[in-house]
Amino acid sequence: MNRLKPWLGLMRADFLYLDVACVLLATGAAVWTHGETNLLYLALAFFGAVFAHISVNALNEYSDFRSGLDLHSQRTPFSGGSGTLRERPDLAPTALGIAVGSLFLTALIGLYFLLVRGWLILPLGALGLLVIVVYTNWITRLPLFSLLVTGLGFGLLMVTGTYYVLTGEVNWTSFFASLIPFFLGNCLWLLNQYPDVEVDRTVGRRSLPMLIGKRASSVVYGFFLMSTFASLLIGVWLGYLPTAALVGFLVFPLAVLTVVGVYRYAQDLPRLMPYLGYNVLLNIITPVLVGVGLLLAA
Repeated sequence: MNRLKPWLGLMRADFLYLDVACVLLATGAAVWTHGETNLLYLALAFFGAVFAHISVNALNEYSDFRSGLDLHSQRTPFSGGSGTLRERPDLAPTALGIAVGSLFLTALIGLYFLLVRGWLILPLGALGLLVIVVYTNWITRLPLFSLLVTGLGFGLLMVTGTYYVLTGEVNWTSFFASLIPFFLGNCLWLLNQYPDVEVDRTVGRRSLPMLIGKRASSVVYGFFLMSTFASLLIGVWLGYLPTAALVGFLVFPLAVLTVVGVYRYAQDLPRLMPYLGYNVLLNIITPVLVGVGLLLAA
């Protein structure tokens, strides 16, 4: 385990549980609409999601080390990278190798699905690969794009892509299911920028908290988090999601508590830290609950 620890750090393995939640949500939607699923396709979709996530994580670790950002970041359990290259700078080529290798495996799985499922996987896959490559050095300098890119990756790409390879189609059920990690992913990215505002500014990054301040960004955070539950409610009301999907509302009290705490302590990082943890929990538990609800309704 000691030998694996640096590799897991470069992959930011602690954050890969988000892939499990998103793939489970997409699988629940596919089973609810189609009654069964291809286990081979499911396994390949899951590994494709994990490899894509590992690639962007490792590339981010490598780029942050090369830019010097790692040396000045205030590490928290939710931001500032893994710290692996700060302790082991000799592993920088390894980080780049992991990023490129994982990207290749993601593309390979995408090529397989292109052959067996058809052309629609091509724009989804191409956009996903583009996001991986340009995220650290370009997207992080564009406040609006960087605000939405995490939700785009986990929601509209990962959930929609998984649903497509499992069912061969994209529909309103997959759209409403994807909105849950879309809004939550944006919340995750936005709140995790708070500890890094000053140091990110030194390497040319531009985020919403830099642009409008942390207190105003907390209002945007609250809008996104409440939009998660609004989209779930609308999806059920329109009949594109089953009533059982409303089990996701079990975490709504935690969401309200988090919105209030983020706004109140936006400028007080020590007191804000618990709410960063709640934010991570919401990103995991909400799609899992909805996914389970979809499976039970099937």
